[in-house]
Parts: sequence; structure tokens; C-alpha cells
Amino acid sequence: MAKASVLTPRAQDFPRWYQDLINKAELADNGPVRGTMVIRPYGYGLWERMQAEMDARIKETGTQNAYFPLLIPQSYLTREADHVEGFAPELAVVTHAGGKELEEPAVVRPTSETIINEYFSKWVQSYRDLPLLINQWANVVRWELRPRLFLRTTEFLWQEGHTAHATYEEARDFAAHIQRHVYGDFLENVLAMDFLSGRKTVKERFAGAVNTLTLESMMGDGKALQMVTSHELGQNFAKAFNTSYLSKEGKQELVWQTSWGSTTRMIGALVMTHGDDNGLRVPPRLAQIQAVVLAIKGDDTVLAKVREIGARLKDAGIRVHVDDRTDLPFGRRAVDWELKGVPVRIEVGPRDLDSGTAMLARRIPGGKEPVALDSLVSLFPTVLDEDQALLLRQSRERRESRTADVSTIEEAVESVRAGGWARIPWADLGEEGEARLAEHAMTVRCLVAEDGAVPDREDAPGNVAVVARAY
Repeated sequence: MAKASVLTPRAQDFPRWYQDLINKAELADNGPVRGTMVIRPYGYGLWERMQAEMDARIKETGTQNAYFPLLIPQSYLTREADHVEGFAPELAVVTHAGGKELEEPAVVRPTSETIINEYFSKWVQSYRDLPLLINQWANVVRWELRPRLFLRTTEFLWQEGHTAHATYEEARDFAAHIQRHVYGDFLENVLAMDFLSGRKTVKERFAGAVNTLTLESMMGDGKALQMVTSHELGQNFAKAFNTSYLSKEGKQELVWQTSWGSTTRMIGALVMTHGDDNGLRVPPRLAQIQAVVLAIKGDDTVLAKVREIGARLKDAGIRVHVDDRTDLPFGRRAVDWELKGVPVRIEVGPRDLDSGTAMLARRIPGGKEPVALDSLVSLFPTVLDEDQALLLRQSRERRESRTADVSTIEEAVESVRAGGWARIPWADLGEEGEARLAEHAMTVRCLVAEDGAVPDREDAPGNVAVVARAY
């Protein structure tokens, strides 16, 4: 009799598979208010590892962490017209508190450009105060009409960076540096996730920005997910909040600004990029548990050996967990760890000890093989590096094999409907074509130059539009 599937097969129903995996791998649960979520310990552990890796990269740029209030006076948002128009449909507004109606309603933070500029305008007085580089780790609320755990939730966690510079060029270069060397490096070298780096069209860029840079990744079903964005804000917010400084020449000048962010949607991206029909596959550099050592039976000698192996791996710098819960069936525990995507399982039973081996199960390429106990620890650096590289290679091969070069809107629509992306010259598509794509629930994810670089401007000759359905 065939073994029943733990998860709905991806090919049968990808959205259902996604929900099944999040539930069975104990990543998150739906919250009591529509659109909210409870991030469970295993899921939050992934976010903590993401935080640590990104925070280190952010701080290498000279940016410092701070914290700003959750509640923002509603009048702040009205100061920048494009910004308030862009966020108006998503706002949660507090009108009563302490049993009384507030004199001025407060908006629950959807993003912090406005409140941070209120304080930047106080903190920046002279050119000596620049650049001012601030980041905060926080939660935000955007009222979501079609929620999906991690991908689109009413409340989510993120980091948002905000900077002020003396010149346009400094701000432009800093936004690009964040995109390439903070976010790009993190996605590629930690999440093992391929991406396309590009520039958003005017229609798709952030409300209040003069330019938005994006990293777009292809999920397992061929749809795109906007992973991170980095915005050039120009002087729009500086004008609204009079964020200015005294230059070396003694002139009062407005600052030039950037903002940039990444969110818990990366956990959803991790699931949809690397997951398979057996569960999650976590890149070794991200995994909070890189190896789990399982005792097959509750034999004293076996238990002593799995604890010894765990201690040796920990001493070697491996993030390891010892599973000695022999009151639970071994098969159930093995399936649970497979669902959670732990890169390596080391299974030890009485027969293994008799032969001086342990069974090494590799989650990412799959397969099991007996390995001598004495060589276990020395194998790990190679095994983990191979698995990290394999995930990145598979992610990249998916995007490259499922992206078609086309010359007409009809061909672009056909390619995307087939489960991939399309590349079409922007000169052939333009804003009119972009509007026609919207009729098919498709968008221009970004513009790229002919050589794959990020274009300097939307109308640069040779720009190519990348078209996809997106989450």
C-alpha cells in the first residue's frame, strides 16, 4: 500500500502545498484578526538568523540601529502627496484611546519615512551631520485584503533603512550599494536564492520615491516575488519636512535621501524557492539547525553516542540539535525533521554502533549513506558547502530555463501563462503595454539593461522589461 503524502504535491496544487508546508513544518499560524499571523518558534528562528546576517551587513555600511514610534500623527502622512496617496488604502487609523476621541488620529506605522524625517529635520543642522544613516527593526501594519502567511499579512516584521546625504550622487550610490552588497550578497550567499536586479517602472516604484531598485526572484511555480527594494527619495521628503543643512559654503541646502527594506516575506520566499514535496529545504548558512542527531532506539549506549556526536559537532562550530526523544517513533521524528528542512540528519542505532558507522541523510540533494563515526565531523564543511551551492544552482537554473525572450505583448502573455517570465524590449512595450499586461494580472517586475545591469534611467536605450505574474 502506497505511503500517504504528508503534503499536497506541488504540481497538483501549489498554493495548498505552501499552506500545508507552513503548517506541518510549524512555521506559522493564522492570527485572531484577519490577515495577522503568529510566527512559531521554528519560523521565528529562521527570521532571527536572517536578522543576524542582514544586520551585520547593514552595520558594515556605517548604518546604526534606532527605533521610532509605532503610532504616527496622521498629518505627517499628508505632507508628501504621492506617499499618502500610495498608502491611503492600506492604513490602520487609531481614533480613540483612553476612552476618549483623539484630537488628531494616529496612523499605525505602514512605513516610517514621515516620522523619521520629522526627527532628521531636528538632528541635521550642518554638513558635518551628514551622511545620517539609520536602520530600524520593527513591525508595520498595512491592511491586506488578500492575506497569505508570510507573503501578504496585515502585520509583518521588517527592517527599514533611512539615510540623508549631502548630494544626489551620494544618495544614489548608497541606495545601489544597499541593493548590491547588502541585499544581493545576503540573498545569494545566505539564502542561496537567485535573483534579477533591476529598476522599477514609474507605475511600480515606491510612493514618494524618484527611483526604486528591486531584487526579483522566481518561485517554484514560476511566479515572481519582490524580495527587497531600495529607494532613491530625491528631495521629496526633505521638502515636505524641511530637512536641510548648512553647507561648507554657508548655504542652506536640502538633503538627498534613501530608504530600503526587507521583510518576513523572505521566509515565504524560502519555502517557495527551495521547498519540495517532502517539505522545506533550508540553506546550511541560514539554518538554525544544520544537523540533527537522532537516536533510533532508547538504548543507553546509543543515547550516549548521539550526545557525544552532538558535542563534537558543536565544538566544530556546527549548529546541532540532539533528538533523543525515543518515546516517539523514529519514523515520525525523521519525517518531522525532513519537513523542517534541516540539511543533515545523523541517524544512530545499535546496528550502526556495532559497525562503527552512522547513517548520514542529506535533505538537500536527498539520499542516505553510512559514514564512519570517526570521519563524521571532518565531512561537514564539504557537505554543507556542496548543499548550499546546489540550492543556488537549482534556483538560478529555474529562472534561466523558464525565461523567454519575446518581441510582442501577446508572446509575453503566452510565456507567462506557461509558468515562466518574459523579457521584452521596453521600447516595444512602454506604459501602454504595461497597462495591457495588467488586464492579464501581469506586471513589469523590473527594467534591466541589455547587458543585465541596472539601467541609469527608465528610458535608457536598450532597456528590457521583465514580465511575470507576482505574489
